Amino acid sequence: MKLKQIERVQKISKKDFISQYVKKQIPVVIEELTEDWPAYQKWKLSYINKIAGNITVPLYDDRPVNHEEGFNEAHTKMKMSDYISLLESKPTNYRIFLYNLMKDVPVLREDFLWPDIGLKLVKQLPMLFFGGENARVFMHFDIDYSNILHFHFHGEKQCMLFAPDQSKYMYKVPHALISREDIDFDNPDYEKFPALQNAEGYITNLKHGEMLYMPEGYWHYMKYLTPGFSMSLRSFPKSITNLSKAAYNILVMRYFDIMMRKFKGQKWIDYKNEKAIQNTNENLRKSA
Repeated sequence: MKLKQIERVQKISKKDFISQYVKKQIPVVIEELTEDWPAYQKWKLSYINKIAGNITVPLYDDRPVNHEEGFNEAHTKMKMSDYISLLESKPTNYRIFLYNLMKDVPVLREDFLWPDIGLKLVKQLPMLFFGGENARVFMHFDIDYSNILHFHFHGEKQCMLFAPDQSKYMYKVPHALISREDIDFDNPDYEKFPALQNAEGYITNLKHGEMLYMPEGYWHYMKYLTPGFSMSLRSFPKSITNLSKAAYNILVMRYFDIMMRKFKGQKWIDYKNEKAIQNTNENLRKSA
């Protein structure tokens, strides 16, 4: 794959952020956006353990999608204190994914400031994500096509992004938001997945306090290089086309997929994975 480093700035004005990145739908890392937040000093795993250790949290691992599981259904649950002990003791695939911990621990809301950066952010949806060393978040794009501000804390995390126009090379699974889960995006098998050689994307490593702007509908793959956690703030898509796609995904696609899993079981999952290969190979032939 052809990957280039995501542009970086230390600080940026609202005007420049909107004109140079949001309007052009280009990702960027802002390195010093959080330095005046209490979270910049406080948000470490030890602090989360102190204020949220008794909360039971949903955990996900890297097992393939199963027809018996619901849409984004957690694989297990654990007390936050036990989970943090696990993160600090050894590598683990268990992750906290798209979880509104602030609903249970509202004091966390006092630790960050809503950035005045030109995006109308959804105040109800500050989501947290946790992962251990080498934990990976499969390649996907978000159901609502939001513009995303993704802040990382405690450690380092690698982020790989692809614009929506690269979907034709991504082995997208039909009626889903993911690429085929057997693709190792750290070391792609180009014999099995030849279209990936055509994919052009972005890559960066986020460190404590840095923010990554991910434009609407961007594919993203995350790998925790060390134990750590992130927060995402969201702004609904500005594009009418993407807004309609988001509405379809939320109101139609996910319920259709759930229904088909119920009626066809694993055959539905296998069919979708095979169609991902067929559709992408057809796109590859057309672009040859």
